[in-house]
Amino acid sequence: MKIVVLDGYTLNPGDLSWDGLRALGECEIFERSTPAEIVRRLHAADAALTNKVPITAEMMDSLSGLKYIGVTATGFNIVDVQRAKERGIVVTNVPSYGTDSVAQATFALLLELTNRVGHHAQSVREGRWSRQHRVCLIRAAALWCLEGRIRDETDREGVRA
Repeated sequence: MKIVVLDGYTLNPGDLSWDGLRALGECEIFERSTPAEIVRRLHAADAALTNKVPITAEMMDSLSGLKYIGVTATGFNIVDVQRAKERGIVVTNVPSYGTDSVAQATFALLLELTNRVGHHAQSVREGRWSRQHRVCLIRAAALWCLEGRIRDETDREGVRA
């Protein structure tokens, strides 16, 4: 099986190993791919991995051996999933991608909104902190997320904090 990663920089900034992927078959890993390079890079591929590089219907029509497209993100908006279905190409994504970081960002933004962390950090840098008369602290806060993995992870993150 030949696997092609079209935009490896989104998954691995250089400090991770691709060995797990290489154990599955022959791999070509490209840091970035322009639209003009995609068909040429995927011409002999069985599987393609992409994060931000679109794979269109026209591209798929030129790729007779492509059997799988893995989108290394939560959505499918960069792949023509209807054409993939028509051609028998399996398309998957990573639905839990980013759940932890979104939950952490929720708390970071909550703290910024309630404590003005950025403002206070700037006042320290400018030497104004020692002249401040009022500092806000959170004593109790309720946070409501509507549904799903992000709500669950935000709840867990709050318990850990």
